[in-house]
Amino acid sequence: MFGSHDTVRTARRRSLLRRWSGHESPLRRLDWVLLGAVMTLTLIGTLLVWSATRPALLHTGQDPQVFLKKHLLTVGLGFGLAALVAALDYRLVRAYAPIVYGASCVGLILVLTPLGSTIKGHHSWIELGGGFQLQPAEFAKVGLVVVLAVLLGEPRDAQTAPDTRDIVAALALAGLLAGLIMMQPDLGTTMVLAVVVLAMIAISGASKRWLLSLVAGGVGGGIAAWQFHLLKPYQINRFIAFADPSADPRGAGYNAAQARIAVGSGGLAGQGLFRGQQTGGHFVPEQHTDFIFTVAGEELGFLGSALIVVLVGVVLWRGLRIAALCPNGFGMLVATGVVSWLAFQTFENIGMTLGIMPITGVPLPYISYGGSATLANMLALGLLQAVYLRQRPFS
Repeated sequence: MFGSHDTVRTARRRSLLRRWSGHESPLRRLDWVLLGAVMTLTLIGTLLVWSATRPALLHTGQDPQVFLKKHLLTVGLGFGLAALVAALDYRLVRAYAPIVYGASCVGLILVLTPLGSTIKGHHSWIELGGGFQLQPAEFAKVGLVVVLAVLLGEPRDAQTAPDTRDIVAALALAGLLAGLIMMQPDLGTTMVLAVVVLAMIAISGASKRWLLSLVAGGVGGGIAAWQFHLLKPYQINRFIAFADPSADPRGAGYNAAQARIAVGSGGLAGQGLFRGQQTGGHFVPEQHTDFIFTVAGEELGFLGSALIVVLVGVVLWRGLRIAALCPNGFGMLVATGVVSWLAFQTFENIGMTLGIMPITGVPLPYISYGGSATLANMLALGLLQAVYLRQRPFS
């Protein structure tokens, strides 16, 4: 009897070894093109963060590597979270989607309590101590993607597309998150959520009538917000500066004007890492976060900036490929939600740097400094890998 048990245990060990060392190894089954693109972007972003923060710290006599060390710590933790999510069966992620969404709501509510703190005009953070803050709005993107994938990816009653009840429920859940985020206020993240909702509803197979209604409603809501002064004065000034950059070059238009100067001064090959005059002079505010693309433009030039755009394009391409190959609606919509989130946020961030989009204060994925944003982006990577790993069973 004992011999038979030993035989069974030995067979199980050999099976596990074959899975992890042979052709069945999950490491071999990862999307290495996607992972390589993210790792390269993260490396470039780390160098740009160091370059953007080093001059000011040296000038004040502080440790010039403070931001670099914190960024590396966050990146390491982020890759750990991505590995953990990738190791999970994404069907398990589906089971916990309501909990993830609920936790997102709780975090956004806590921001509005005395636990929340205001940094540079936004009441969006929870202080954790030790110089670290948590921004729940970043994790709300993850919560929205997974809960909408559940609602829209599994039509009831043998239907092939979500019905009116599903779409109304999806809009209600998204509206709750958006409402809490606008109370901070954070227009940029709200715009990202709106794009994610529209993309996921479109891919889910909803009727064109719904899509046209949502687009019309979004345009109408934007006009109403402008007419009834629902936006903050600084947000209105940013839109005015976008429409007419010369209207207030020393006020609302200052950031955009300096950003274009920095990017344009880089030329083809750039001035060299740590050698940018605009960056060294700290002419562009928030260069390590919202305006980090200006550091790339000035110090790495057109070639370096183009490399960043190409790498982001690779990430989006692999995400779309994962969505297209996924055999079920939930996984497909998770990948679609992540791609639309990263795509719009990248376009908005680079666009506001170049003056083709209004300034909204969203970071550049995998490049900008930012604890919560970096962790949320890595969770997005983990979700894509989780779907990719389980598109087909182990052979």
